[in-house]
Amino acid sequence: MESIKRLYKIGLGPSSSHTMGPRKAAEEFLDRHRDASRFEVTLYGSLAATGAGHLTDRAIIDTLEPTAPTTIVWKPEMFLDFHPNGMTLRSFDSEGKETDSDTVFSIGGGDICREGQSRTVGEKVYEMSHISDILNWCESTGRSYWEYVDMCEDSDVWDYLHEVWITMKEAVERGIEAEGVLPGGLGVRRKAVSYHVHAAGYNSNLKSRGLVYAYALAVSEENASGGKIVTAPTCGSCGIVPAVLYHLHNSKNFPEKRILRALATAGIFGNVVKTNASVSGAEVGCQGEVGVACAMAAAAASQLFGGSPAQIEYSAEMGLEHHLGLTCDPVCGLVQIPCIERNAYAAARALDANLYAAFSDGRHSVSFDRIVEVMKQTGHDIPSLYKETSQGGLAVIK
Repeated sequence: MESIKRLYKIGLGPSSSHTMGPRKAAEEFLDRHRDASRFEVTLYGSLAATGAGHLTDRAIIDTLEPTAPTTIVWKPEMFLDFHPNGMTLRSFDSEGKETDSDTVFSIGGGDICREGQSRTVGEKVYEMSHISDILNWCESTGRSYWEYVDMCEDSDVWDYLHEVWITMKEAVERGIEAEGVLPGGLGVRRKAVSYHVHAAGYNSNLKSRGLVYAYALAVSEENASGGKIVTAPTCGSCGIVPAVLYHLHNSKNFPEKRILRALATAGIFGNVVKTNASVSGAEVGCQGEVGVACAMAAAAASQLFGGSPAQIEYSAEMGLEHHLGLTCDPVCGLVQIPCIERNAYAAARALDANLYAAFSDGRHSVSFDRIVEVMKQTGHDIPSLYKETSQGGLAVIK
């Protein structure tokens, strides 16, 4: 597996697959063709179907057009075999002759690759890529998941996770103060500030739950506004891990060192899914985004509360298992409905998964690795109109 630094990317919303990935592809193509007189970019499949709502065209044009005029061609009906999020970039000289073309796929979490390439685009850092193997290592050595991260990664991983944590906290704190209507034309009002205020009027458990909702809404609304967030594992699911960690940091006074260890643990679980399945909503539906984020947050919470390696694995397994089959059906292609509410709900479910596992000894019937296999197969079986094309499900409700 590659470094968890490639899982936690700091960037601008609203979509890792549809905004961050295409922007990266355009930047790389531009670096090779700064003498071009014109660019043309063709978007295929899911990338074209919801590209306008996800600001895909703006990310590409803002990158290429300062150098040369850029045309976007939309082909939502054409799905390339390798991945639903395909794009072809072309450069032309002053006489209109095509000088180069490059077909690239935005495979989730802001990563891009080309057909035939390994989807693990970074340097291999971890020898083990299944939770069962890492769990066995933990139990045989008496260590925890974050210690496996510490053993495999460069020492600067903790500085990077500190930056990730600061970015997550800032997104929460901006979001719970911001008001108004989110961009895109749906007229969706920001709700985080209201939930945060209302939560203060309740006692104990209801207040706790209301705050978790507020924090998840805050980050998701920042993402929908194109704000600075962390992919965890994607932009569309970026509110879940920060909501859980911010809430536990404040309510239980967990020090930053333990929060960073929890982020490392969450990163291992997210990385396993990214390596063996997918975190792309266009490929496997929202189970690969919100479901994986819920698993990551559940593992992080269990780590913070002193769960055993088996209990941590169980927490994560439940977080993903109970999101199996979740479709990706954004209204108007915007990362708003149902995405924002799903982040709030999944953050609360992550805490429930931790609590459920804490009452157990960690032994259970279905492993996390098995759930990842099932999620991958389920994602491939879901019809394409329910995978980030805005052609089915909630997206077509009038």
